[in-house]
Amino acid sequence: MALHFEPALAEDLDTLFALRMEVMREHLVRLGLTDTQVSRARYDQQCKDGAIQHILHEGERVGFVQLVPSGDHLHLVQLFLRREAQGAGLGAMVVGWAKSHGQDLTLTTLKLSPANRFYLRHGFVQTGEGEFDNEYRWSPPRNAQA
Repeated sequence: MALHFEPALAEDLDTLFALRMEVMREHLVRLGLTDTQVSRARYDQQCKDGAIQHILHEGERVGFVQLVPSGDHLHLVQLFLRREAQGAGLGAMVVGWAKSHGQDLTLTTLKLSPANRFYLRHGFVQTGEGEFDNEYRWSPPRNAQA
């Protein structure tokens, strides 16, 4: 079950935002964050970093990921899978791909989202908490003989 990635283009951004909102809507509502304009502004700001990749499984676009350099680590800005693609191990494969870069990874998740459990299961450690988000970090195993 191989995944492939292809760069997202500027004309894809509206479709990707719609996917993001579909996946996050129920969690945003639980937190009282129902202003779509605020969500769009945050998304547009994140997209300025570029590096958005479509996630393809068996030739079909099933989601997108954005992994960007940030100082001494990589930041997993966004990882979204269509609902029907969730629960099949694809998210774990994308996280594995991100980890394969061999650098520390950071990310932020929305509070009350199942993504918090997902990232904890995959070795991330919570490093901070904001009003609406949790922050996480993963570090590759260090060579004990350094």
